[in-house]
Amino acid sequence: MSQEKQIFKIQTLNNISARGLERLPRERYEVASEISEPDAIIVRSANMHEMTLGDSVRAIGRAGAGTNNIPVETLTQRGVPVFNAPGANANAVKELVLTGMFAVSRHLIDAWCYVENLTETGDALKKKVEAGKKEFKGSELPGRVLGIVGLGAVGVNVANASHALGMKVQGYDPGITISNAWRMHADVHQALSVDDVFSKSNFVTVHVPLVEQTEGLVNAERLALMQENSVLLNFARAEIVDEDAVLDALDNGKLRYYVCDFPSEKLRGHGKVIALPHLGASTDEAEENSAIMVADELSEYLEYGHIRNSVNFPEAIMPPNANSHRVAVVNNNVPNMVGQITSILARHGYNIADLLNKSRGDIAYTLVDIDPEIENDALKELEAIEGVLRVSYLGAFGDRV
Repeated sequence: MSQEKQIFKIQTLNNISARGLERLPRERYEVASEISEPDAIIVRSANMHEMTLGDSVRAIGRAGAGTNNIPVETLTQRGVPVFNAPGANANAVKELVLTGMFAVSRHLIDAWCYVENLTETGDALKKKVEAGKKEFKGSELPGRVLGIVGLGAVGVNVANASHALGMKVQGYDPGITISNAWRMHADVHQALSVDDVFSKSNFVTVHVPLVEQTEGLVNAERLALMQENSVLLNFARAEIVDEDAVLDALDNGKLRYYVCDFPSEKLRGHGKVIALPHLGASTDEAEENSAIMVADELSEYLEYGHIRNSVNFPEAIMPPNANSHRVAVVNNNVPNMVGQITSILARHGYNIADLLNKSRGDIAYTLVDIDPEIENDALKELEAIEGVLRVSYLGAFGDRV
């Protein structure tokens, strides 16, 4: 039963940074875009909703933050964790948000277009430049109020960088993690609600995932709360913002600019919209960071059963013991699962050296280190427990620890 020399198969659905794939050593991993019966899949933007995934697939790794292109709920029901790379592109998105604020404050896009459309030459060109520059008088960022909805890795980076520029920063995120709270500058003000952010800010930027609760988060009612000539930035997801409401706010003067990463037929061509072609994570560094992070997450899961940064499974880390054999069980989060698992192992004469059980919503995950090596009949009994979704035998760790 030992799997110490197993070769894991990884399928890539997009071009994945070589720096990330280097984390999967050839003596233990086979990586290819076309591969039969993969153990795991690494994906960036490919749409997986219409894909047929075989039973061999044990994990999905998204080399980025959002997982809307992955059928997470279906995979959860199959006992397959979906990993992502939160924070890997945080600096790239932060820089784009700052770029957006600089661009609208100094009217850089309009000014550039003005110069590009000039036809004069020589002294006439110089006179036209001098005559036109007064149309593009801008403002500076220090003292302006930036409101941030969502204080994850990106939101905190934006908050700290904007504070360093002299802006007054307020943020709202009822689910902020302890680690992100520690990273955020002490002078960032805690807003009381999303409405509070919109009503007190000159600039508002949103950094939340697209879920049912955040779809249409930026609507006509919230835009009406904003100060005149405010700026809205959206580098999260298009559906978080009601485009019709934004266009109305731009036309009636409530909004001065809308800067986003999601062009559409409605937005394209509007004089007060700066819509970029989804550039948020489009840097060499962000792609490398995302690929490295997700490759590490998949290798830890396949080899040790560890779960870090999964969007549908609980975090589960149990240090391996070189003298034990590890079994991982995914099941519905119902009573007496651990009791049934340990009873079966005891009945077959296995000593439990260590055990970890974690749950998240409807899913529970158990790691068990046993001695001696498990046999097929015991594995089959574990798989037959009602509510068990997947059982994996990870083998002995030996010189892997």
